[in-house]
Amino acid sequence: MKTLYIECNMGAAGDMLMAALSETAPAEAFERIAALDIPNVEISREKDDRFGIAGTHVKVLIDGSEEGHEHHEHHEHHHHSLTDIEEMISGLNVSEQVKKDARGIYLMIADAESKVHGCPVSEVHFHEVGAMDAVADVVGSCMLMEAIGADRVVVSPVNVGSGTVKCAHGILPVPAPATCEILKNAVYYSDDTRGELCTPTGAAILQYFADAYGERPVMKVSAVGVGTGTRDFSPKVNCVRVFLGDDGVSADDTPAKICQLSANIDDMTGEELGFAMEMLLAAGALDVYFVPIVMKKSRPGVLLSCLCRMGDADKMAAVMFRHTRTCGIRRQTMDRYVLDRSESTCDTPDGTVRIKTSRGYGVERSKAEYDDLAEIAKKTGKSLDEVKGEKL
Repeated sequence: MKTLYIECNMGAAGDMLMAALSETAPAEAFERIAALDIPNVEISREKDDRFGIAGTHVKVLIDGSEEGHEHHEHHEHHHHSLTDIEEMISGLNVSEQVKKDARGIYLMIADAESKVHGCPVSEVHFHEVGAMDAVADVVGSCMLMEAIGADRVVVSPVNVGSGTVKCAHGILPVPAPATCEILKNAVYYSDDTRGELCTPTGAAILQYFADAYGERPVMKVSAVGVGTGTRDFSPKVNCVRVFLGDDGVSADDTPAKICQLSANIDDMTGEELGFAMEMLLAAGALDVYFVPIVMKKSRPGVLLSCLCRMGDADKMAAVMFRHTRTCGIRRQTMDRYVLDRSESTCDTPDGTVRIKTSRGYGVERSKAEYDDLAEIAKKTGKSLDEVKGEKL
């Protein structure tokens, strides 16, 4: 199984994650990031060995100057609502999967800000996390994760740092309240390093993609990426490392254990249920679905079911309680058989289409990515069948 391990001995920030991931992703992936049309933003990378180790530093220039936004004090930026951010992401020339992932990360951040500041998500205004540099970090990291295509992401215990940090709301203890909220059910610690090592943006990227937290799994490593930061914490090396490899697990091994959380609901609107689904998916659910049911007093209702990894069950239950009105959640443990998955690309006269291949248990099949087909069909006016017929 293709496994990505993210080592956060010096915390995590969006640009450092993006730099480390760029060293393990195909070269053209970062070229697409550099070409992103984010207002007033220029993204570039350079080799860096300022901290005694060779790595990559990503520069995000805002109106020609570098913000220095990782491991930083929270500078005041123009305010952006969640709707502003989502509209910006929707307008970017990236895949639908990247848009979904980026929106999911921002939903996670907005939910945390909502809780710590005691206001509805619709009234959350982003400061550090809403700035253009952070949009670049989130979208860029999502693009690289898509290009890498790992089957499983494992994150080390995260060093969050210590001391205080200055932000738009005043001087706060490290980790900042929003970071604490985002990292619920994650594994993190503080050492004697003074400063904010894990930003809300970095925390949300980790939480969104992490399948598990722990030590580096046994695996055959094929690539190592190092992303460096701008601050000097000598003698400690200020970097994030990622390891990409194969852990030797295949679909023909013992079926994996997953958890199903279920609740019967008869007092929520369609909009509220839809938002609950978004939040569960953003928190890392494997799948979420509704089934119409009839409840007590002949009331029509829905059965909300959430499939998740065993280690995420408590986190998902907390999300369900927060975003629904249920007073009880049923939990079941299930075995799940899965096929190994891989991804390749196919060039057509009108654009590149990703091909997803599944194999195992004597089965192998391939399918063109619908989002890519739909994008080409919309651009050219062709039908989906016509696009499929072009070398697919």
